[in-house]
Order: sequence, then C-alpha cells, then structure tokens
Amino acid sequence: MIGNSQRRLSDDALELRREAGRWLKQRREELGLSQRELASLVGTEYYTFISQLEAGRGRIPPERYRAWATALEMNPREFVRTILRYYDALTFEILFEDDKDAAASAQVESI
Repeated sequence: MIGNSQRRLSDDALELRREAGRWLKQRREELGLSQRELASLVGTEYYTFISQLEAGRGRIPPERYRAWATALEMNPREFVRTILRYYDALTFEILFEDDKDAAASAQVESI
C-alpha cells in the first residue's frame, strides 16, 4: 500500500509541476518575453532550461527566486507564494490555510 500512496503523491507532484510550467509560460508570454530573453534575465545560460520548466520538468532553484520575480515583474513575496503553491502544496497549505487573501491571490495568479 505504501507504494501506491507514494505513486499517487508522485503523480500529484508531477501534475502540480506541469501547472507551474503553464503558469510560468503564461506569465512570460504576457510580458512578451521569449524563452531566450527570460533565460538571460534570470541568469541561466541555456534557454532550454526555461523550456524544461514550462513543460513541468524541473524546478526553479530557491536561490534564484528573486531573479525570477524581477524578470517576471512580480513582487518577490507574491512570486514565491505562487510558486510554492505548485512546488510544495503541503507547506503552502500550512502557511496560508488561514489567509484566504493569500490563497485567493495565488489562485488568481495561476489562471
């Protein structure tokens, strides 16, 4: 049974990563940035990294969150709150379950 539970969690995490990728792509496109331009703004050498993230393969390293927030023209706190919803849903829920404004804000940002 543990294997099935772990698989379900793994499948859920994968779907959340894909959602994060869709959100990142949408935000990038709203700003009129190419993958190459975004890669340059966040300080990554390879635009293919952006492509991988947008496909749900991989995560933005936490030490790069500020660079990403700046590149995506977001307040760093709002960026981290939004990305945390996808990358660590359990922590997001624990931190913000009583903060309906934060949850609503993250929900709006994900659309």
